[in-house]
Amino acid sequence: MAIVKYLGGTYRTYGELPAVGSRAPDVSLVNTELQDVSLANFMGKRKIFNIFVSIDRPVCGKSCIEFDRLAEGRDDIAMLMVSYDLPFAHKRFQEEHDLKHVAGLSAIRHAGFGENYGVQIVDGPLAGMFARAIVVLDENNTVVHREQIEDITNEPNYGAALKSLGIDANGD
Repeated sequence: MAIVKYLGGTYRTYGELPAVGSRAPDVSLVNTELQDVSLANFMGKRKIFNIFVSIDRPVCGKSCIEFDRLAEGRDDIAMLMVSYDLPFAHKRFQEEHDLKHVAGLSAIRHAGFGENYGVQIVDGPLAGMFARAIVVLDENNTVVHREQIEDITNEPNYGAALKSLGIDANGD
């Protein structure tokens, strides 16, 4: 169990993020076209999961915009933006911000992602939603980096996520 902070309170998550070096649990999520997707849909690509509370929270949206910018010109990386938001909300946000390099994914149809990835908040006002976290996978779905963001209102360490894939913060 991890402890996360939000507006001065502390709250627990269900379990822990997958360990570095472990095989990532498979996922069943819904994309913005209402199709079910799993890790197999991103076979052969390195993956960055940006997991967050809601696309409509300013810091969560900002992280999606930044990951979209960082993914430009990198077809070998799947930037996966995951929350409980409806696929329609992900699609709206992507269209409003002209995001072309991230995939908005919703856990709305399939239970288990929050528990399997250790991000399901179990108490407090955000119970049932996801804590902010980054999980980076290599092309074989091995976890190469993870970051549990202690305060939900903070951004992730973009540079550390990229560095785990051998990319510097400037995208080189």
